[in-house]
Amino acid sequence: MVRRWIAVTATAGAVLAGGVVEPASAQPAPIEGMDRLSPEERAVVQRNFERWQQLTRDERARVIERYRYWQSMSPEERQAARESFQRFRQLPAAERQRLLEDFQRWTELPESRRQELQEAYDRFQRLPVERRERILRHWAQFQQLPLTERERIMRNWERWQRLTLEERAQIRERVRQEREQRFRER
Repeated sequence: MVRRWIAVTATAGAVLAGGVVEPASAQPAPIEGMDRLSPEERAVVQRNFERWQQLTRDERARVIERYRYWQSMSPEERQAARESFQRFRQLPAAERQRLLEDFQRWTELPESRRQELQEAYDRFQRLPVERRERILRHWAQFQQLPLTERERIMRNWERWQRLTLEERAQIRERVRQEREQRFRER
């Protein structure tokens, strides 16, 4: 047992002495913020040391945040993300660029607007399939209209949005009556 302690002490002394005797230039400069990282995160930084050094403080914080988010994902979520990324990479360059610009616009929206849009999307997804398809067909038809016609429709829609519920009901009733009148005249 004493021999074992002597061997451990001698080995530790040699390792420590070797570290002290080495020139200081052999040790890399400490990386700012490394003390706040988990051992896994430090290992990732060490494997990508040159790229890490080129990042700004904010970029490093975003990388760590994204790494932590990735680590929090289930294996199924990670696989879905990998597959989405592969599909993205296979898109034509113009489509990838459009998606990146759309994403940039999305991230620039206030959180309240993003939440509002997400809720609208969720409502759309809950609609019956035939209703969603009809909406998409109408949207495609709208997109095919000349710009002046689309602008006219949008102005009318904005005016409609400003009406009270009572005013809308009155207009609907008037339109219904006019349709019935035209139908009778046929």
